[in-house]
Amino acid sequence: MPATAASSRQASAAMLRFGRFAAMGTVVVLILIAGVWASWGTAQHVMLTKGRERGTVDVTRCGPEACWGRYTPLSEGSQPRARVVLEKSVAVERGRTYTVVLKPGSDDAVRSGPAGVLYAWIPLGGALLLASVVVAGGLLRTRAAWVMALSGVALLTAAFVTV
Repeated sequence: MPATAASSRQASAAMLRFGRFAAMGTVVVLILIAGVWASWGTAQHVMLTKGRERGTVDVTRCGPEACWGRYTPLSEGSQPRARVVLEKSVAVERGRTYTVVLKPGSDDAVRSGPAGVLYAWIPLGGALLLASVVVAGGLLRTRAAWVMALSGVALLTAAFVTV
């Protein structure tokens, strides 16, 4: 076999490996960006509370997608409100009181504290789990995949326990 044929095969195999690595790397990055993007919509209100209205909500009624109740302010400059809306989840029950942060310019509330932070980052936990499969199967990086998977499981478990 001529030397040029062997080097040509090696070059094409290297290009295929690089192409697979680039494609799977792009997929992993897009999955993680989507997880952060989905989480940040809520997490920014919970984590960056300086200057935002903080208080408690006494949940009086719940519908299929939201619960609402009376808002009692805890921060300076915040006004009491007769009704604010809190997204309904398995952790929100009628008759309980939750610490919340109000979204600017609206009557929408987001849970605050450790439970609110962890709940806000749940989409990132799912993205870490999904990306770990791509890292293990597409990039053949099993240690990195295990680290990502265990991080996702830890985040989801912590959110489940605190919420």
